[in-house]
This record gives sequence, structure tokens and C-alpha cells, in this order.
Amino acid sequence: MNSTLPEPIASAGFTAEQKEYLAGLFAGANARGQKFSDVEPAPAAKEDLILEERIKRELHPLDAYEQLVENAIGNKAPDKEDLFRFKWHGLFFLTPVKDAFMSRLRIPGGVLKSYQLRELAHIAQQITSGYVQVTTRANLQMRLIYPKDAPDFLRRVQAIGLHTRGAGADNIRNLTMNPTAGIDPVELIDVQPFVQQIAQVIINDRSFYDLPRKFNIAYDGGGLIGSVEDTNDMGVKAVLVGAPASGTARSNAAAQRAVPEAGAPDVLPPGVYFRIALGGATGHKSFARDLGVVVPPAEITKVVAAVVRVYIEHGCRTNRKRARLKHLLETMSFDEYLALVEKKLGTTLRRAPYDAAQMRWASQELAHSHVGDFPQKQRGLNYVGATCPVGNITPKQMLRVAELAELYGSGEIRLTVWQNFIIPNVPDAFVLTLKKALDKTGLPTKQSNLASGVIACTGNSYCKFAQSNTKAHALEVIKQVEKRVPLDQPVNIHVTGCPNSCAQHYMGDIGCLGTKAKIGGESVDAYHVFVGGGFAKNQAVGRQVFSGVTASELPETIEKMLRTYLKHRQGAETFQQFSTRHEVGKLQEMFAE
Repeated sequence: MNSTLPEPIASAGFTAEQKEYLAGLFAGANARGQKFSDVEPAPAAKEDLILEERIKRELHPLDAYEQLVENAIGNKAPDKEDLFRFKWHGLFFLTPVKDAFMSRLRIPGGVLKSYQLRELAHIAQQITSGYVQVTTRANLQMRLIYPKDAPDFLRRVQAIGLHTRGAGADNIRNLTMNPTAGIDPVELIDVQPFVQQIAQVIINDRSFYDLPRKFNIAYDGGGLIGSVEDTNDMGVKAVLVGAPASGTARSNAAAQRAVPEAGAPDVLPPGVYFRIALGGATGHKSFARDLGVVVPPAEITKVVAAVVRVYIEHGCRTNRKRARLKHLLETMSFDEYLALVEKKLGTTLRRAPYDAAQMRWASQELAHSHVGDFPQKQRGLNYVGATCPVGNITPKQMLRVAELAELYGSGEIRLTVWQNFIIPNVPDAFVLTLKKALDKTGLPTKQSNLASGVIACTGNSYCKFAQSNTKAHALEVIKQVEKRVPLDQPVNIHVTGCPNSCAQHYMGDIGCLGTKAKIGGESVDAYHVFVGGGFAKNQAVGRQVFSGVTASELPETIEKMLRTYLKHRQGAETFQQFSTRHEVGKLQEMFAE
């Protein structure tokens, strides 16, 4: 019987009785069609792991809270290893720029209640520098939290039903969605329930806090304000198969029932489904690609979880620069990845070719539909969107917004990936009053074809990676160009400080990437300038047209570019269409006129 044992075990020093037991075990496995080779390959040896992976294995970052408290007693800065671990608690030490933490919150879908926003404002006033930013993940960042205040900061955030756990490093970052989910008159499905479901799965499963690298997930239900889901590691997008009987989008309940019937493998019953796209990472010039399956809404949460679990098991842990999902998908085909997902699920997913006709993109007829007032699907109610210039908002403004959301809305605020917010559920009679109040607070509600589409990352004032003061320079662009160039179509300008591309410069109509330039022997802030980027149905990676444009020259350069566009465009073509129509060399000539 011992001959049935694998050689490494047969030759090991087991007793005859132990070998007889093991032989029976392996014989049973063989009878079930399992082989020793079916076992998952052993993980990389500890000596092969990169530093960050070794740090995680020596002490799980979620277990570093006691050290955080210990550091607070002496107002002590974290050492190198704890600096990495504390990111699991949403705390990022800003050395060498500042000797304090920045904290990034987790706000699933960007949905806040007024009481939460009010307490965050008080926290910002009492514990931090008061510098708060709305991020491109519909999130908030709060800055300059000293080590002595870190435990109290975390306690107060958690006391209002929010948390910071997993907000950075090798975790699933803040989940994003259409900010109009559930109130949108054209959406296919309300994605907010699915965002909240997967958020609960993540927070209650420790395995989701040990990814090879960061992971972004976005849901899009086909509403007026897009979620830019194709720039994420995983984009979950609703599609309509067949025409619903009423001629409008079906309710969630109806969509949940749209499960393929047994015995009809090639016919997809009409209804709303989700398609999944994988591998987006705009900092790497990569958009997510369609996986080739459709998933009924009732099954989407477990499918999303399975996709992440496959990445956790197979992502690279020996080279941090090759650890994103995009890189894993360069080593295996989509079919191979899908097979692993289906093995996790224990079932086969429904294949369906990509059909652009099934897609519903954020409305192209509504310029920057995240700013202004728009009717909801609920009769007599509206959402009002306001701009936080380049994402900056003060505690005083936060307090006022919380008050206004209670007075004129339902006490809810929704952040957007465009670094601003909307207040939903505003009765018709209160819209004008609310808009005037927000404008007076310094949060404009009038859509601008320029200012409404400008976003900027943190910049070198608070980020050690940034090469330029992005927010200040973006504000200068708005100040100069908006007055001088009468745009009749929206243009998106993305200003980012480093190749990590937090402001996604590759997908803007105009993208600016921070760098340094030498002027008279002195190093000054500058930008490489890109044109023609886009997302959703206009998906494209921007092409570089200028190098090393100094920050002082940037407003004039962008002004010339936009004037050239208005002068030479054909009909009503967009800036992206205009720039795509010309080679880079020709654009450089035209922009220099």
C-alpha cells in the first residue's frame, strides 16, 4: 500500500502505521479525482518577499494599534515599519514634508449624513490643521494630526459610524459609485445596496486586509453622474439586456429576478445585469477591460468578492512595482483568471460578448452634471451639486453644508469623484434658496465649462511624492483662463503632482503632470502637458504635447490651447475630438501660434 504514497512522503521517516494511514488518505483523494499536484503552490519563501510583505507577516498591521497608542503617549513619530503599518488605520505620516499624519477616511459610495459631516468638521477644528480635501475617490482627507492625537481622532471617527481601516496601502480603497444612485431619473439600477453589501464583506473579513497592492472598485448604475469605473482595478457596470416592458429602467426588485433560466444557456432573459471590467490603473496608462461575462444583481456581491480573492492569492508579492491587478493580468489570460474566479464560486458565470448598445453612459447632454440643480426620479425633488474648488473645503463650510442639507434636503450629502458634492432630496420650492446659500458659502453651484471640470491632487504642500503645488497652480489656471476664454463646451483639466496620478492626468481633456524645470540654475515647479484623454465611451490615454512648462507659464499655455481649439475646431466637436484629429507635431505648431 505504501507504493501509492508520493515519493517525498514515502521516503520520509514515518512509522509503518503512519504510512498505512497516509496511504489510505491519498488513495481516497485519488478516488475523488484529486491529485497531489492540485494543491495550491507554496507561497514565496520569506526571504524572497519584499520588505513590505515581511513587515506584514511579522505583525499584521491591524494589530499595530497598541503601538499607535504607545507612540501617542510620547507624541512619538512612527519608525519605518510602523509608518507602513499605520496606513492600515488610515494614518499616513507626512515626513519629510510635515511631522504629522494625514488621515483618509472610508465612506462607502461617498454617502454622508449631516451629523457625520458636522462631527468631522469639529474634529478638523479641534484636532487637525483644519485642512480638509474631497478626493477623487468620493472621500475626505484630513491633515496634520499629531501622534498624540491619533487615537482620539480614530475614536471620534468611529463613534459616528465611519472608519479609516484599510484606507491606504495594500487594501481595497474607498468604494465609489454614482452619487445619484437611487435618485437618478435615467439610471438602470440603484447600485448603493451593492456598494454597502461589499463594504460589509470587506470590513468583516480580515483576508481583505492583505492584498499584494492597493485595489480600487467602482460601481456604475448608468446614471447622470458617472463613477469613472473603467479607471479602477475592477469596474462593475450595469447593462440593459432587452427592453423592459415599461420602457424605463426596471426596479431593483425586478432586476434581482433577472436570473438566466436553466435549460436556456444561449438566451439571456431581458433585464438589468452587471458587466465586470478588470485591470484599470490610469497611472499606468491602463483602462479596465471587459471580462466577458454578465452577472445578475443578486449574485454580484459574491462574484466581486471572488475576483478579489483570486488577486489576493495570485498577485505578485516579490516586486512591488509589478503587484497591481493590471500586472497579474499581463501574466495570465482573462480566461485563466475567470476560471480561477469560477473555481472560487463553485459555478460557471454567464458568458456574453460586449455590446456597446447595452451601455448607458453618464449623460453627454448635461455638461458637468455634478454641478447645478437637476430633477430626481422622485417627483418634486431635486439634487443640487456644488463645487469645492480643487477639492478644498473648510470646517466652517462643512458645518454650513451639514446645516443646509438638514434645512433643505433630507440630511444627506454625497461626495463625487470630481472632488465636490451634491445635496439630494431638495423640494422644488427650496432649490433656489439652497443654491444662493451654497454660493454665499463659497461653494459655487453654477456650472462652468472650465472650473467645474478642474481637479487636482494634494500637491507638494502635503505630499512627499508631488513635484509641484498642484492645487495652487490649478486655482491660478481657473482664475486666469475662465475669464478670458468663453468655452461653450465642458473641458476637463486634471492636474497631478507625480506619476502615481491621483488626479488621473492621462484621462483629462488636458492633463498636467508635475515635474521640475531649471530656470537660471534654479529648480522650479513645472508640468508635462497631455491632451486627448477620456473615459467611459470616450476612453483614451492622453498624448504628451509639452514638456517642462513652468507653473507660472501654465495658465497662459492652457489659455492658448483652448483658444486654438475654438479657432480651428470643426463644427461642435469637443476638445478631445479636436486634439485626436491632429498629430502631436501639428498640435504643437497650432498651440504655438
